Amino acid sequence: MYKAMIAKDTTLLGEMMADDSALIHMTGMRQPRREYLRSIADGTLKYYSCTDYDVEVAIEGDSARMIGCSQVNAAVFGGGRHTWPLRLVIDWRKDDDGKWKINEIRAGTY
Repeated sequence: MYKAMIAKDTTLLGEMMADDSALIHMTGMRQPRREYLRSIADGTLKYYSCTDYDVEVAIEGDSARMIGCSQVNAAVFGGGRHTWPLRLVIDWRKDDDGKWKINEIRAGTY
């Protein structure tokens, strides 16, 4: 996911996300998939690097939850470039074709 965000590969990222998915930023702002992808494409959200660790995945039937910590270097919403310690909770579900899709991403700091 972060590789696609850093590369501004909104096609790949969009394929990973369910149509009705959203990112909930650490501020609590909910950004629907289409708006989130547009923000990456136009540079409103600019990702430079990411280091993940402590990633855990739990699968239960057609649902899964991934929880992990990341050091994310980014410039967002017109602010300067910073590195944020983020804890992501990503909910996945299988679509009708049996492919895993991101349903929701919740970001917070740790």
